[in-house]
Amino acid sequence: MASIALCSSYTSPFRSPLSLKPRSINSQLSISFPTSRSTVHPSSSSSSLAPTIKQLLSPKLPRSFSTSTSASNSLRIKAAVAAASSSPGFVNPPAKQWQGAAIKPLIASIATGVILWFVPTPEGVSKNAWQLLSIFLATIVGIITQPLPLGAVALMGLGASVLTKTLTFSAAFSAFGDPIPWLIALAFFFARGFIKTGLGNRIAYQFVKLFGISSLGLGYSLVFSEALLAPAIPSVSARSGGIFLPLVKSLCVACGSNVGDGTEDKLGSWLMLTCFQTSVISSSMFLTAMAANPLSANLTYNTIKQTIGWTDWAKAAIVPGLASLIVVPLLLYVIYPPKVKSSPDAPRLASEKLAKMGPMSQNEIVVAATLLLTVGLWVFGGMLNIDAVTAAILGLSILLITGVVTWKECLSEAVAWDTLTWFAALIAMAGYLNKYGLISWFSETVVKFVGGLGLSWQLSFGILLLLYFYSHYFFASGAAHIGAMFTAFLSVASALGTPPYFAALVLAFLSNLMGGLTHYGIGSAPIFYGANYVPLGKWWSYGFLVSVVNILIWLGVGGVWWKAIGLW
Repeated sequence: MASIALCSSYTSPFRSPLSLKPRSINSQLSISFPTSRSTVHPSSSSSSLAPTIKQLLSPKLPRSFSTSTSASNSLRIKAAVAAASSSPGFVNPPAKQWQGAAIKPLIASIATGVILWFVPTPEGVSKNAWQLLSIFLATIVGIITQPLPLGAVALMGLGASVLTKTLTFSAAFSAFGDPIPWLIALAFFFARGFIKTGLGNRIAYQFVKLFGISSLGLGYSLVFSEALLAPAIPSVSARSGGIFLPLVKSLCVACGSNVGDGTEDKLGSWLMLTCFQTSVISSSMFLTAMAANPLSANLTYNTIKQTIGWTDWAKAAIVPGLASLIVVPLLLYVIYPPKVKSSPDAPRLASEKLAKMGPMSQNEIVVAATLLLTVGLWVFGGMLNIDAVTAAILGLSILLITGVVTWKECLSEAVAWDTLTWFAALIAMAGYLNKYGLISWFSETVVKFVGGLGLSWQLSFGILLLLYFYSHYFFASGAAHIGAMFTAFLSVASALGTPPYFAALVLAFLSNLMGGLTHYGIGSAPIFYGANYVPLGKWWSYGFLVSVVNILIWLGVGGVWWKAIGLW
């Protein structure tokens, strides 16, 4: 057999009926002909070969695949074309893929909203509140099933609320003026500079050098580092996004665990989920560890005229909090394990990497100084009347002015803008569910139901806690949940015989822990979820499982501890 490769770009003599311009064809075609044992080249003068090439380039070929040559040449051509079609080099043009929404998830989302929309409105609930609830739940279903990216689903939810006159345009987009979504977006911009300059890798290699013999040891070092910073930085969004997200991402990359290349489970998935779930635990341990905690203390004083002090809060939370910080990473390590569990050579390799990096560059120094300034303002900003998002904007401004991060790079952070969009949309809808009176109606209904059961205060309080905790699926903010339901549930618990101060503390602790349920329930959730290491289904399922474990620890171990210190 002799093989002739036609590897050329040539102008075809065939003309399109719609155009007189020749079509340019770029192809590589391998064709075999039965010949003698001698090798035949395309330039050969063989009489049997020349007509065949002529036929292949003939304008008449597409019409009949025949010429005036012999029948044997015609058979050769047919065999050649068949061989070319079946050869590995013959590539069919790819079918155009659908770029729109996934149809089944879209139908599920819309059906949820439509069905609930036409359910009769319960007594005591306004029409607007019920309609907004149907749109909100349809949006949540869309966010879970993801017929489109999260930002697009949330934007469609806002569009539906405006189209149906359920919300005005200004009301639907009001949360884009809320500081929390912007603080989350700013955290992604900070992370860009942290990683771009190499400072993130430098710190990551230091952590690996000290704790990197095992993935579990590395995780615990991050968990307790975050817990130590918690009482000093009163914003879980700032703490997680400004400090730990860049560090965790750098650690993942340094250990060869990247997004999009199939190595997420190597380390990143477990580490991201662990750092998120423990961030809600550390937030519950100190009065100053989460921005909404002082609100719980304030509502407690307004309701039962008792003050929750910083020391009282920490004393009550320290034992169950430490137990959760120990158990939760280990639990996730068992049920959602990293593929790389131990690496004895990691500390040595990290030391070598640090030696190759040399001294800190100028840009690294700028980022480090800016981070110290921003963290300092987060810690002492209350005395200077500077809030967390203002401090973050100041820090980003320094990075932009010095050129460490460019505005073009900020615009290219698609995850930041997508997270800003869907988180602000959920905050707006959840906020207006409260303003329209749906949350107060729900609280009153629960209170009447539990109060009418005639149970002991312990059982009644347990039911109240579960209802309070898992109703957080309907909230995109811990502060909104506390503001809407804390007072009502504390009042009923006290009326049913629960020690008031004890009830207030437990409700305050759970007001943080419930943030681990979803990817939007607390400020750190969209930050860690936005890193894209953990699929949404696993985020929710493991979030529910960890919530059960946390409740058992806090009401079990915590209950014994609270009894020992005289809270009940």
